Amino acid sequence: MIVLERLGIIRVDAEVYIHLEARGPKKGRELSKELRMNKQPLYRSLKRLRKKGLVKASLKRPASFTAVTIEDVLDSFGEAKLEEARVIKEKKDELLARWQSLLKNDSET
Repeated sequence: MIVLERLGIIRVDAEVYIHLEARGPKKGRELSKELRMNKQPLYRSLKRLRKKGLVKASLKRPASFTAVTIEDVLDSFGEAKLEEARVIKEKKDELLARWQSLLKNDSET
């Protein structure tokens, strides 16, 4: 769970993800019962996990939720962080110039 929290996943979402990863695809009702969680916070958690690409939902109704493998999650997060670092490095001079401009404007007021 600590690994997921370090990736910015809040505790409740980490618990839902780990449950799905360990036990396989589940419908919302099953998850709610097994995790002893009300449906409303569960579906908010599933929405956040889907948005981050950690969980997929079937097209059938009621939907069945499946966790993306932890290996794929780590690869995805790693690639995203590398891309962020690349952009920062690429834009470093521009960012520094803007920073200096902000400092200059602030000291003039």
